Amino acid sequence: MAFDVLTAGELMKPATTTVERDAHVAAAAYLMKRAGASALVVTTDDPARLPLAIVTDADIAQVVADGLDVERTRIVDLVQRTPVTAGPDTPISEAAELMLASGVKHLPIVDDGRLVGLLDITAACQGLLSARSG
Repeated sequence: MAFDVLTAGELMKPATTTVERDAHVAAAAYLMKRAGASALVVTTDDPARLPLAIVTDADIAQVVADGLDVERTRIVDLVQRTPVTAGPDTPISEAAELMLASGVKHLPIVDDGRLVGLLDITAACQGLLSARSG
């Protein structure tokens, strides 16, 4: 397999768990546990489910460490910036470079204006290593 043949779309998790921006942190933690996910995509309410932000297990841990009430603290209070995104046809090497340059571990994959999946840094590294050795 050629180095740039693997794409973000091939390595992403297509069944991405999402959360509403007004949900409380306890709900996000429950969704993560149920989905076995380390991150949730905060999306718009429309059918396109455009990514507004990413909430991670580290964000939830920070809320707990700061002594904040997980039932009162809302996702919108945690996440401030719009996430960096990529398309499903983005070569995995470019997706990994984008993640490193942006300092993120999760990259929403958007196709034709809608959320289609989530690529994490582990899957990106595994894809790079397998393409390199293949």
